[in-house]
Amino acid sequence: MKRSISVTVNGAKWTGDVEPRTLLVYFLRDTLGLTGTHVGCDTSSCGACTVLLDGQSVKSCTLLAVQADGESVTTIEGIGDAEHLHPVQTAFWEEHGLQCGYCTPGMIVSACDLLQRNPDPSEAEIREALSGNLCRCTGYQNIVKAVQHAAAAMRAPKMERERVGAPAD
Repeated sequence: MKRSISVTVNGAKWTGDVEPRTLLVYFLRDTLGLTGTHVGCDTSSCGACTVLLDGQSVKSCTLLAVQADGESVTTIEGIGDAEHLHPVQTAFWEEHGLQCGYCTPGMIVSACDLLQRNPDPSEAEIREALSGNLCRCTGYQNIVKAVQHAAAAMRAPKMERERVGAPAD
């Protein structure tokens, strides 16, 4: 028996029926076609499925879609787009914070959550915030540098943010 839910995803409201056992990650990918959220382990160990639920990072492989009923979800597709990258996306590009890219959406979403809560994190705080996201390619150093770069860019005056390609306020 399906259950009716209403959820806002990347600013767009969606209402419909889902199987009660459908994981949020599969709802996003299969029902809404938002494939930027990756399925890595289905056990919450890798962080590839990280999204923002009402502004807080969560692993969407551990939540049911029905648990998001009435909530707001932001996926990597809602963080920025090709024409207006979020400062974290720009920093990952500029600091070479990715290789194969499989973990990148989850890393970026987690970094956005961190920088929303702490605009000037230390290296240790960045590493702690990203500790639930596994990367098998990079060794993490450039990912940490990317988050530091993004933090500085986001603290910069509006004019500087526009110069580096961040969306204007």
